[in-house]
Amino acid sequence: MKAKTLIFLIITATLLYAGAELVSFTARSQGGNVVLNWQTQSETNLKNFVVERKTINGGFIEVGTLDPRSDKNYQYVDQSAFKSSDVLYIYRLKIVDTDGTISYSWEVAVPHNVSSVKRTWGSIKALFR
Repeated sequence: MKAKTLIFLIITATLLYAGAELVSFTARSQGGNVVLNWQTQSETNLKNFVVERKTINGGFIEVGTLDPRSDKNYQYVDQSAFKSSDVLYIYRLKIVDTDGTISYSWEVAVPHNVSSVKRTWGSIKALFR
């Protein structure tokens, strides 16, 4: 009887966008904030990353911008994700090249629940913007 050999192939996928080769993009709820992390393998003529967020029934809005970094590891803490409870937020990166070319990353979803105190304070702050 011959022994069967199982071969497992692990593929690390990277996707090339406007000025960046994106390796990973994740989001997690942490306390009252949503923390986004991403990593690029290479960057060419990258102007910046624009973090965009939406809810299930809404459209994407810009919540922050990060310039290129030499270590290619990024973190953005969304401190404005507090206006409702038990919400599923969806994030994506708008990747902007120096020549104006724009592309978008894949979307990541994160359930986010914050206290009613922070929701109320966030609503009050929003009135004065």
